[in-house]
Amino acid sequence: MPPTAAQVRQEFLDFFVERHGHASVPSSPVIPHDDPTLLFANAGMNQFKDVFLGKGIRPYARAANSQKCIRAGGKHNDLEDVGRDTYHHTFFEMLGNWSFGDYFKEEAITWAWELLTDVWGLDKSRLHVTVFAGDEDDGLAADDESADLWTRVTDVDAAHITRWGRKDNFWEMGESGPCGPCSEIHYDCTPGGDGAVMVNQDHPDVIELWNLVFIQFNRGSDGVLSPLPARHVDTGMGLERIVRTIQGKASNYDTDLWTPLFDAIADETDTRSYTGALDDPIDIAYRVIADHVRCLAVAISDGGRPGAAGREYVLRRILRRAARHARQTLGVDRPVLARLVPPVVDLLGDAFPGLREDPDAIARVIEAEEEGFLRTLDRGLALFAEAADACSGEVIDAQSVFALHDTFGFPVDLTQVMASERGLSIDRDGYEALMAEARETSRGGGEDVTTLDLPASALRDLQLRGVAPTDDGGRYAPSEVEATVLAAWDGTSFQDEVAGDATVALLLDRTPFYSESGGQVADTGHLGDGFSVQQVQRAGNWVLHIGQGNARVGDRLTARIAGDHRRQIEANHTATHLLNLALRTALGDGIDQKGSLVAGDRLRFDFALGHALDDEQIMAVEEQVRAAIGADLAVHAGEVPLAAAQEISGVRAVFGEQYPDPVRVVSIGAPIEDLLADPDNERWRRHSIEFCGGTHLATCGDASHFVVLHEQALAAGIRRITALTSDAANEATRRGRALLEAIEHASSLDDDDLMAQFDALRAGADDAGIPQIDRHKAGHALDVLSTRVKQARKASSSSRHTAVMEQAVEIADREETVTVELISGGDRDSMLSALDAIRARRRGGAAMLFTVVDDGVLIVAGVDGPLIERGLHAGDWIKAAAQACGGGGGGRPDTAQAGGKDPDRVNEAMDVARRVAQEATA
Repeated sequence: MPPTAAQVRQEFLDFFVERHGHASVPSSPVIPHDDPTLLFANAGMNQFKDVFLGKGIRPYARAANSQKCIRAGGKHNDLEDVGRDTYHHTFFEMLGNWSFGDYFKEEAITWAWELLTDVWGLDKSRLHVTVFAGDEDDGLAADDESADLWTRVTDVDAAHITRWGRKDNFWEMGESGPCGPCSEIHYDCTPGGDGAVMVNQDHPDVIELWNLVFIQFNRGSDGVLSPLPARHVDTGMGLERIVRTIQGKASNYDTDLWTPLFDAIADETDTRSYTGALDDPIDIAYRVIADHVRCLAVAISDGGRPGAAGREYVLRRILRRAARHARQTLGVDRPVLARLVPPVVDLLGDAFPGLREDPDAIARVIEAEEEGFLRTLDRGLALFAEAADACSGEVIDAQSVFALHDTFGFPVDLTQVMASERGLSIDRDGYEALMAEARETSRGGGEDVTTLDLPASALRDLQLRGVAPTDDGGRYAPSEVEATVLAAWDGTSFQDEVAGDATVALLLDRTPFYSESGGQVADTGHLGDGFSVQQVQRAGNWVLHIGQGNARVGDRLTARIAGDHRRQIEANHTATHLLNLALRTALGDGIDQKGSLVAGDRLRFDFALGHALDDEQIMAVEEQVRAAIGADLAVHAGEVPLAAAQEISGVRAVFGEQYPDPVRVVSIGAPIEDLLADPDNERWRRHSIEFCGGTHLATCGDASHFVVLHEQALAAGIRRITALTSDAANEATRRGRALLEAIEHASSLDDDDLMAQFDALRAGADDAGIPQIDRHKAGHALDVLSTRVKQARKASSSSRHTAVMEQAVEIADREETVTVELISGGDRDSMLSALDAIRARRRGGAAMLFTVVDDGVLIVAGVDGPLIERGLHAGDWIKAAAQACGGGGGGRPDTAQAGGKDPDRVNEAMDVARRVAQEATA
């Protein structure tokens, strides 16, 4: 029986306190009231920052604890990942041990290995460690000392020690402050224990457990590093991750740190149990709500409060993100987050007693904030849905995002998350500009925000001026029409004349343009020769032609739509109707439409379904749509009395949509008069018949081709299909077939050629621009090849390392003080190992090793003390050699690395190295 989370926490503290003389130190508050540089405590070392800077002391030199941490703002921010994966949290516990000028690397590494392998019994073959590879920009050498210690004081597999750059293995608390190289310990949870290549790749099955930070420097506000008064150790291990590992779970959320809270969520929301799926909206909501309630309870118990600025605003964002999931995903119409405080207190109160002091007060703060948000949430969700359905392209407009924030209290990142759930993004730059304008206005220095919407006052003005409504009856059969400009709107007032680059709206007496409506984007085109139309919208009885150019009221001009754009929209709209029918044929009549987007470059269709379509179902849908296209079925449309239209067997309408009377009916393959003559005929169910005000092809054949790009979850019980027609579909199919042919060809290659091509093929399989079926086929084929590739790469790496080390042994046996040699087939790790081997077997000398790689030359050098004293500096020595082959580099007097860009000059570089060494040691 594996230990509980509480036992793991205590075993960590006992190990360091009882075995190794550490003081047990309480967690500091997660709200760092005395540190304005931090939003929240984000690491265990925060409370010891003054010690590391030499400005404070403690009555102990060694300490250990479990620190409350929040990473939801500033440099360390995991908020957006919460719910979408298995291991990120806004609030988490950091198990840590510290040395304040006492022990350093050797003890930290030894004890970490002892705890993980001897006490907790983790599988040594699944443990991987990383060390700092150095950074030229900061003038930092590689942490060879840690690499050597790992091999000397532990029995970690040497092949499991890898070197990484500053991003991964140089820890910094923030933009400034204490910092230093670190050595991370990762655990391979993959079924076969073959996840070495996924170390530091943010993979859910190869996770970082523990970070051993060796604090040596302080980064000033100017970015410059300076040594600290003393060297310290700061380690941090996520309790959630180590518990998951020890308990053998596939996810942090499957441990006893979370399951009681999930049970409480199920009880309070009357939701089905948590299943752990990563792509299921309900399971995502479970993770978000559970994580965020833990975070809120801990932060509030430490004095935090949701509010309008700084850390208070971060807490408000967290609460509203959870409340939105409870309301929209789980369907709870009352405040529920406060009801989850008791299980949080039960889970964490023993470790953090502050939670038990007044849990009712914590609940009251959460409930008051949640109630305020719920009062506007539903109206905000409705506005969001309208904006998402109406947006052209993949971007929700800035005005809608701003209104959600300003009117309904939606933090912009919440809107961004909701947009992402629907496969959209937001106009963040435009939103920020509107926010800046609003802030300026609130200070009294701003002006009214310009908008091209016609407010009620403008509509009344048009009526008073006798401006006739726009006649757009020709929008279904577009042709060039002669029209008169009746009005020009600049966003604030009507003008007699417009010119230049400013975006304005022209109102005409008649138009062939289709205005954005019902999920179909608007036409584009031109008015005369001087005005370009980018958007068309309806305002009351008038149509606004929005764009830039020159025009004046009274002008008579030719209104021309962009024909190619219109034909692409028509093809996609007709295909959308065929798709709706094909889904019902494949999956049943319960497939109700929930929304759509018909654009020129693609179509999107949202529908009710509680599970993903498998590949066979997608292929059946594609084949049915293609069959209709191949049969070149005629598309019929006409206005029908609403009551009569509703009697037609199999007619489809969007639930909740209000339709006019008469209503326009679009039927594919069956004339409208036949439908009305025999409305009860069951064979109409085999045809696409819908209420629709959009534009369509005359016959299906003009759509040419149809493919499904993506089928994905949109919300609980809602799926989305994105598809292509015409040339775009043909191009996607061509690319998909080319990829599959390339994979088939690659399977016949020898191991070396297959390894060279595999990564590019894998990237091709992730190409969002090829059909989903082809992506899946490619993924399955590559999964088969990946086993062979992994084995080949492992063999190649082992063979390379062995061959390099054989050369190193031969070189080390020579009796020479200074060695300059060319190594065949080396890489960075094997070259460093070779250098270490030569120096270990021949003390007091110097060695510089070269190897030619694909992109140039790798060079490593080492110089022992006696030769350094005589003037041979490894950094200067290697720099001269690297420059001779078109590169550069440097390092410390004893160890250095460099690279060259010109392999053809490697012999010249070696001659330079020999000459420099001879001159320095003469």
